[in-house]
Amino acid sequence: FDGRSSAIAYGSRRVLDALGLWPEIDGHAEPILEIRVADDGSPLFLHYDHRDLGAATPLGYIVENRVLRRVLFERVRTLESLSFLAPLDVETVATSPLAAVATLSDGRTIAARLIAAADGQESRLRRASGIRTVEWRYRQTAIVTTVQHERPHCGIAVEHFLPAGPFAILPMTGSRSSIVWTERAELAAGLVALPDAAFADEIAARFGDFLGAVEPIGPRWTYPVGLMLADRYVAERLALVGEAAHVIHPIAGQGLNLGIRDVATLAELVIDRRRLGLDIGDPHLLGHYQQWRRLDTLALAAVTDGLNRLFSNQLAPLRLARDLGLAAVHRLPPLKRLLMRDAMGLAGDLPRLARGEPL
Repeated sequence: FDGRSSAIAYGSRRVLDALGLWPEIDGHAEPILEIRVADDGSPLFLHYDHRDLGAATPLGYIVENRVLRRVLFERVRTLESLSFLAPLDVETVATSPLAAVATLSDGRTIAARLIAAADGQESRLRRASGIRTVEWRYRQTAIVTTVQHERPHCGIAVEHFLPAGPFAILPMTGSRSSIVWTERAELAAGLVALPDAAFADEIAARFGDFLGAVEPIGPRWTYPVGLMLADRYVAERLALVGEAAHVIHPIAGQGLNLGIRDVATLAELVIDRRRLGLDIGDPHLLGHYQQWRRLDTLALAAVTDGLNRLFSNQLAPLRLARDLGLAAVHRLPPLKRLLMRDAMGLAGDLPRLARGEPL
């Protein structure tokens, strides 16, 4: 147990289900049945309840990262058509109109029609391809840990907006919750370095007592919070996937879900072209992939950036406006249902896997 978990939207669960992975994950996934959003000290709030959508499906799930890694690695090793070469690195990539050739850290080369660069925020493949980025750091650091509590969470996630940033309480299996605590960057290191009892007091002061006594368990992690968007998602014979293409604020827990939709979209385009006997790495496919994924990413990046700036601002007129906004959405069922479906990854132009359809 390393203390880290991820939010899996319902649309992402469909993708994992279609890949045959969800049955191995399901027993370790805690359904999110409700989400409560509140501003610091305000009596006004926003409440999402999965029952408002008239279906038994949850809004999403919280899954430990170690479970996701284990299930993915186990599945990879069973696929005869896939060569698993980790921990080798890709040293260089040479592309031409006809193919791409990757040179690995052990000296061997691999030729392919298409390279999916899923090598993270500091992607070497993105940089080597000359793809620029737009990025900035917030004056915030995310503190991530896990707590156990006296009372059951009943599948309720809480997003509590504090002056330094959002404090998220995400339900895990058992009487545990994952904490994503956004704090001012200059304070985060000192907070994480506190003795156990003092660190527990700091969490309790922000957590509240609605779940009884709270005790931190497991490691404490810190991550700088920022935004990064690649100018392009594609280059010759190369497509950026996941955080190689985009990094957003963790305020809505949607980063991994964006990456899963990237994977589902690229897989659909590649398989459809392969069935027609067409080149899976040609400019037409790459252009289609970039166009399809860019709008979703830009929209979510803008929303998360705007929410963070809005709720981190303590000017009285802005506080009043955002609190009234939360209350208004809470009292407008059609708008609330629309926002719930969006948070579940069920809105917009989705790839087939995210719609629950086979490739």
